[in-house]
Amino acid sequence: MAVSDSTAVKYPVTTRAFGLAIVVLSGMQLMMVLDGTVASLALARIQEDLGLSDSGRNWVITSYALTFGGLMLLGGRLGDAFGRKRVFIGGVALFTVASLLCGLAMNEGMLVAARAFQGVGAAIASPTAMALVATTFAPGPVRNQAIAIFAAMTGVGSVTGLIVGGALTEVSWRWIFLINVPIGLAILALAFGALTETAGERLQLDVPGAVLATLGCTAVVFGFTEGPEMGWGSPAVLAGLVGGAALLAAFLVVERRAENPLLPFSLFRNRDRVATFVAIAFIGMVMFSLAPFVALFVQDVLGFTPLRAGLAFVPFAGGLGTAAFVASKLAVRVQPRWLVVAGALITFVGLLYGATLDGSATYLGDLLVLVLGVGFGVGLAVVPLPLCAIAGVGPHEIGPLTAIAQVAQVLFGPVGLAVVGAMATSRTLSRGGVSGAVADMTPQQLDALGQGYTFALFGCAVLAALAALTALFIRFTPEQVAQAQAAEKAAQQA
Repeated sequence: MAVSDSTAVKYPVTTRAFGLAIVVLSGMQLMMVLDGTVASLALARIQEDLGLSDSGRNWVITSYALTFGGLMLLGGRLGDAFGRKRVFIGGVALFTVASLLCGLAMNEGMLVAARAFQGVGAAIASPTAMALVATTFAPGPVRNQAIAIFAAMTGVGSVTGLIVGGALTEVSWRWIFLINVPIGLAILALAFGALTETAGERLQLDVPGAVLATLGCTAVVFGFTEGPEMGWGSPAVLAGLVGGAALLAAFLVVERRAENPLLPFSLFRNRDRVATFVAIAFIGMVMFSLAPFVALFVQDVLGFTPLRAGLAFVPFAGGLGTAAFVASKLAVRVQPRWLVVAGALITFVGLLYGATLDGSATYLGDLLVLVLGVGFGVGLAVVPLPLCAIAGVGPHEIGPLTAIAQVAQVLFGPVGLAVVGAMATSRTLSRGGVSGAVADMTPQQLDALGQGYTFALFGCAVLAALAALTALFIRFTPEQVAQAQAAEKAAQQA
């Protein structure tokens, strides 16, 4: 009887996963996935309404991801140090307030700053929510159900975001951010009663490491983003690129000496794992850079409404889901590198085809096969990589490696968008295009804009090819991947 009471105290939910606790935690996950999806669909309207430059348009996306990815590991440690319920509520509150500021933004600077604060809130709330799933639900069927519900919100949010985001943008782009306010307030109201506080631990937080990583990536992204318009020889651009590299070098020095580093170097002694993280970074760049430019192309060049654009991307999720199911079955039978290579090459071919499109393209004749094919290729590549990241390690290392893999995908996405965005802007300007409202452009300028967007797809194709090349150096076996799957399941049930 004493064991039962102890278990009840340790795990507040022991009989049934569905309840207020999972509604709160999965609701937060849904809200943040929706936010990441809908922003790409609204870019065209935001640029027109606020008069954003091409670089400013990119910052709407990258400012969120930079703070989210750069501070995610620190956000998880904050929950361990100060209590996960308290930190989760603080993160959701910050995300909600930042969403309100995004919806009320009157200029580029205010919107970009608010998006950065959204990323900070997400970096605090998201990893803490995942940790709360483990401390709230008892090991076994209950926790498995909770994890399944929590994970399903990513897929549901991706598809729902395309439809809901498109519909809201038809009314006003501001609503894609303002809709978070009542949802966030509801989550906060329920969280106080539904979640149980955890005891804080005495941890030495690696704040310098998190700040240096975030600032370093931000400076590099600034250099690539502003280079085409300010000039590559501009002192500000050069300072961003050189200063960013220096900050990242300082980050590595700090991590080697930190008592509790965000990036333990001991986890990188395996060459196969290093190749895995690099491949994850390249795939993250492709996924992050692809969505904005396809959304801009179909709206600015082909004249799709935001809602039609969102519906047009739904087959991408279908292709990705189908490939993910296939890859999960094959990963324990085929060397994972061949799945990643195959997926990256399918993506490469699809994006090369996309780079040939122009204003005469049609959805059924041209875009549908592109959306399905690239979605399938991405799905085939992304499933084996997280399993390779944790292959051959002990249960205590699964959590840190999984977190680092997630950060690699999120944090390097903005770097990819900065490079691809620089390619797009440079191509547009070199063809006589201009930066500004599409409604004011001549047919020649609109054609130049379209060439820039499709050249961005060529840049994404190059990143996919680099992912395929990197994957060739991953030598984990199907047996090791199967062991990783079993270890991951055991870690969830522990």
